[in-house]
Amino acid sequence: MNGILNDKISAQSLVDALAERIEAAIMNGDLQSGGKISEQALATSLGVSRGPLREAIRTLEGRKLLLRTPNIGVRVASLSPGDLCEVLQVREALEGMACGLAAANMTDEELKALSALLHQQQKSVQGTGVYPETMDFDFHFRIVKGSRNARLVQMLCEDLYYLLRVYRRQSSVTPDRTKQTLREHRDIVAAMTRRDPVEAERTMRRHIASARLYVEEQMRETGAGRNVVARARKPKAAASLAGKGRRVASLRRR
Repeated sequence: MNGILNDKISAQSLVDALAERIEAAIMNGDLQSGGKISEQALATSLGVSRGPLREAIRTLEGRKLLLRTPNIGVRVASLSPGDLCEVLQVREALEGMACGLAAANMTDEELKALSALLHQQQKSVQGTGVYPETMDFDFHFRIVKGSRNARLVQMLCEDLYYLLRVYRRQSSVTPDRTKQTLREHRDIVAAMTRRDPVEAERTMRRHIASARLYVEEQMRETGAGRNVVARARKPKAAASLAGKGRRVASLRRR
């Protein structure tokens, strides 16, 4: 195995750290979409015993990043183009609803913090043409949390979050799309600041629908039969990510 999976985990053995390392390998393409997982090979590569590794795998099964099939084993989850569009359709409906609720339920302080994040996005776009993926997720995450609806939070921030995160990390976003997204974010915040739930839901749904159309255009350009989630990256990309916050510190081998 190459890249991030070659770095031994040699100190304290935490299931969360193993899950984080494997998740990073999935996003970087070291573990490719649809590929079968060998517990023995992973345990050897990471320098851990199979007990905590199995727990980490179960954690990632819960996040829908790994799938277990009886008598076959564990594979990396994959999203076909059709699957991804269906996920985005569901997200459009649910996150639109969440935004409408958040317009009514978020505190003034939370709305000010959301506006401050939008300002950070604007500065980032002016400097580089894009803003970090985490900043975009934080924008949506805050709005969903602000809905004060626990069911929506679970569905959007847990059930769909990880699959969409894998897609977002491995798909290309152009500067033009980033600037359009920023304009759409401004419209969303403006509606929420006016405490207009109907307009807030409408602008959020329009924003997600725009993202879905962008995805469909990408798929047409790359070929309808190509899996948009599992674009393998070169090993050096995985090594780069390992040095940017995916490093597992002070782990103790069990």
